[in-house]
Amino acid sequence: MLIGVPKEIKADENRVGLIPSSVRELVHHGHQVLVETHAGYGIGLDDDQYVAAGANIAADAAEVFAKADMVVKVKEPQAAECKMLREGQILFTYLHLAPDLAQTKGLIDSGAIAIAYETVTNARGGLPLLAPMSEVAGRMAIQAGAHCLEKTQGGSGTLLGGVPGVPAGNVVVIGGGVVGTNAARMAMGLEAKVTVIDRSLERLYELDLQFGPMLNTIYSTVDAIEEHVMAADLVVGAVLVPGAAAPKLVTDALVEKMRRGSVLVDVAIDQGGCFETSRATTHREPTYMVHDVVHYCVANMPGGVARTSTFALNNATLPFVLALADKGYRRALAEDRHLMEGLNVHCGDVTYKAVADAHGLDFRVPQEALGL
Repeated sequence: MLIGVPKEIKADENRVGLIPSSVRELVHHGHQVLVETHAGYGIGLDDDQYVAAGANIAADAAEVFAKADMVVKVKEPQAAECKMLREGQILFTYLHLAPDLAQTKGLIDSGAIAIAYETVTNARGGLPLLAPMSEVAGRMAIQAGAHCLEKTQGGSGTLLGGVPGVPAGNVVVIGGGVVGTNAARMAMGLEAKVTVIDRSLERLYELDLQFGPMLNTIYSTVDAIEEHVMAADLVVGAVLVPGAAAPKLVTDALVEKMRRGSVLVDVAIDQGGCFETSRATTHREPTYMVHDVVHYCVANMPGGVARTSTFALNNATLPFVLALADKGYRRALAEDRHLMEGLNVHCGDVTYKAVADAHGLDFRVPQEALGL
């Protein structure tokens, strides 16, 4: 199979679908890889590294889309890219079609086979191709929050780890999933005082076993959130509900009661945010103030550390890319029900029910669409 890797064209996106080691793995399996020139340049992956791994270099995206049997990307295809897709071509990338009718129609019209990273599942009911970005975002939340606490950034001038004779900062993480666990781990590493709030007693038990007395675990109630948020220097919103808007757990009235110069980092902003005062910002202008509280609500946080994010994503996607290339998409999907969950659009049919329901489109059962 010929696998194509175009350069991402969405603003401020430097990640790339395949890194050189992934290319080498595909070539080792007998496949060809065509990479658009400078596709990895933004994260220090030069064309000569791809050539050394066995790839050929394409002059532009049009060549990649015209020749590839499967296109591997990171971000959802932009309008110009949808027009370059062709019938029977495989697209493997993040799609997020439910809120995007224009992209959905573009993929339907293309006749391509669109497989979404974000809906691939695993045996534990998790989303293995979303998990790496959740890990990155959780860890980055503490890095960003610690910076925002600096006085020049509008913060209170608090060092999270404190120093001998001066108390450490208070970090409150709302949500104990992948994002929250990684945020808590980083905060503990900085020697802050860390509290995780979650409504799952089972999850709190697991976190208690994992981290012991270093971590304070609290059952989530309105009262608990109010008590701990008001005392916090840094609050991380890490409540993500797959396929739905994040709940507003911190109200405007509560933000007004917070200490001046404290910081809110809303990792759930891509799902609407879990603070009532949240609004999406960019890496170029990441923060704003409400009630003298610093808000960091950057959409697509992992894009800020694009190199780490790309390598982490490739570790997760490579087995699926190899399966699709080695077996062809029909057999790969037929043999792996978790990968089958990733099939969103097949040759003009919407094959993921949540997407069909979101746009009022006809839904076709994936197995039926594939003739299985």
